[in-house]
Amino acid sequence: MKRHIPALLAMSLVLATFGLAKDKAKGTLPTYLLNARTVLVLIDPEAGVSLDDPKANEVARKDVETALLNWGRLQPVMSAQAADLIIVVRRGHGRMVSRTVTDPRQNGHPGTVNPYDSGISIGAQHGKQSNPVDAQNPGATQDSPHSQTEIGEANDSFSVYAGGVDDPLDSSPAWKYVAKDALRPHTVPAVAEFRKALAEADKQASARKP
Repeated sequence: MKRHIPALLAMSLVLATFGLAKDKAKGTLPTYLLNARTVLVLIDPEAGVSLDDPKANEVARKDVETALLNWGRLQPVMSAQAADLIIVVRRGHGRMVSRTVTDPRQNGHPGTVNPYDSGISIGAQHGKQSNPVDAQNPGATQDSPHSQTEIGEANDSFSVYAGGVDDPLDSSPAWKYVAKDALRPHTVPAVAEFRKALAEADKQASARKP
């Protein structure tokens, strides 16, 4: 019976974190979110490659970039230094415990963004995408892939951090959305929820003006 206690504690912690994430999405948004115009989209540096769907996180990042371009309020950029915001995405595995393979190169191939509702397009980028986490660990990209166990990543997550600061991912996200299929291909509900949150915050800010 005792051997099951750590697992139960881990699951309890995950559920508590999920509850906090939902509350965070409903809270008051900081002013810098409303003023932001550029954004860098990253795959969660701690996310492994799913054995069932190896391209899941890469597809999610591209879909988020596409949805942002179609929205038009935030312009995706490939440099952390040029980004007002940093959005970190991670596809869930549909179960509390999953085996994955590490791959620090996930954030190194931005690829091409082709919005399906407009003629906007960004050609493939050459070289490595700027990654604030890699900057702290220069040798990270040299690590050999290895298997790992991910606990508590059943749902998709979409987290928004402030750009233009040191170690941006070390702070708490300004806005976070965690839900099943939050990063569903093409529709990307997380971006829709983020748009709603900013629209509501804009209204509140306008109402406060004399």
